[in-house]
Amino acid sequence: MNSIIQQYGNSRVTVVEGALTRHRSIFNGLKAFVENQPHGSRLAKPEVVIIHDAVRPFVEEDILFSVATAAKEYGAAGAIRPLVSTIIATNPAGCLDHSLDRAKYRASEMPQAFKFDIIYKAYQQCTDYDFEYGTECLHLALQYCNTPAKLIDGSPDLWKVTYKRDLYAAESIVKENLSKSVCIITGVKEDAIHLSCLLQEALQMSMKVDMMQWSVSKGGHCLQSMASGLHYNFVYVNVNNFDIPQDVTQLLEAIENVNLSASYPVVVTVVHLNNPENSTFCVQMEDFNNIKQLANEAMGYHVLVYSLMINCTKDTEKTREVVKRGASIIESLIKERNPALTGQLFVA
Repeated sequence: MNSIIQQYGNSRVTVVEGALTRHRSIFNGLKAFVENQPHGSRLAKPEVVIIHDAVRPFVEEDILFSVATAAKEYGAAGAIRPLVSTIIATNPAGCLDHSLDRAKYRASEMPQAFKFDIIYKAYQQCTDYDFEYGTECLHLALQYCNTPAKLIDGSPDLWKVTYKRDLYAAESIVKENLSKSVCIITGVKEDAIHLSCLLQEALQMSMKVDMMQWSVSKGGHCLQSMASGLHYNFVYVNVNNFDIPQDVTQLLEAIENVNLSASYPVVVTVVHLNNPENSTFCVQMEDFNNIKQLANEAMGYHVLVYSLMINCTKDTEKTREVVKRGASIIESLIKERNPALTGQLFVA
């Protein structure tokens, strides 16, 4: 865990050893604020603490703020969701005894927040049974500190990644969230700007599209955009046949320098504006091998590099159709984020 924290640069994270049960692990985390740590220091005791499950990775900032604010006012707060199934009770013979009116009940979710002194006092009074079999922190605050929690409606994204099949659903959600925007980067040449505008027009039907020019003088603006995490997808428009522009190398270096791909893989699609009359197949293959080598190197820091060839003609309508097909390929590459396809050449 410490190596992961170091890898992602989370310097404000403290790792506390867990235990065999949920409540014992949470109590260990709370004690870190009142007891000396192995390195000899003690964490500053907060007014409010938030307790969350790592298996609920899609929690939004809004719900964290809501439960923390409510806990500061009421002493305890937690997220809830409507029940989707009816709760029933069975008798000793395994038959239906009774059912609950689900309109009166809610599913308790995470995150939950508490005034520190309240939840710490509650855990200090827990019985062995609580520690071994208990699962509800809000109940502890009510039982041992007479603090009824304020309940906050949560979003559908608070579900737990519990079974193997849930991993596929989680992966799909991550990819969907990463595919909501793209940044098209172009040089100053007229052909590149024109093709970028056509791509922007086609792509903005399915995602947010920003466009900027990459140059030494404007590189700082691009870096600022990357560092803020506004985009995890980039399209570079190249009008120099299949030569690898220095701008592409600088773009990949910038992505690495701002550590943009530390949490999620970044997609870079190099679009080649090709004139079939001015290039030969041999030249294309030679330069394609260079792109493939560049893509292999970029994989080392979680950047997925693809290349796309768009053959332009003097026929405006045909060019628009080709660009639309190219935009569909770009959209698919962004959504799938398939490492096996890096360095491959796609033709619109």
